[in-house]
Amino acid sequence: MKQESGRSLIEIIGVLAIGAVMAVAAVQLYGQLRESQIRTLASHELERIVKNVKILTGARGSYAGVSIDYLIKAGALASSRAPIGNDDWSISPTYDEKAFTINLIGLTSGECEYFSIKKQPWATTVLVNGQEATGASNCFSTKTNQVSFVVE
Repeated sequence: MKQESGRSLIEIIGVLAIGAVMAVAAVQLYGQLRESQIRTLASHELERIVKNVKILTGARGSYAGVSIDYLIKAGALASSRAPIGNDDWSISPTYDEKAFTINLIGLTSGECEYFSIKKQPWATTVLVNGQEATGASNCFSTKTNQVSFVVE
């Protein structure tokens, strides 16, 4: 009698199942790494915007007239595209014009939590959905979060 040395169908299915589980895990890990990188890049872009605003308005001692259009015309921003969230964002002076705010709109829950938990050294105050960020999450589960950074 001759013995066959091939693999059985069950063994092949088992190997394919293990491969599928590993592929799903790799895709999820890639997604998490990508989201983390996007948040980090947005944080650096916001820091650059803050520095540019301070350079442009530092001599006059007031943030009057600061806006996205002003920064584009001055060459401090390449476009009106938001660093993160949707493009309905704004930069505006506070009522006394001694500080300015960067308002990001349409952030996901993860993006909102990132900016509410991770203290940005260039921001004086962080407001999450209208409330000051205190470590507890004020973020919504939907993609409707607003984070405002007050910079003096």
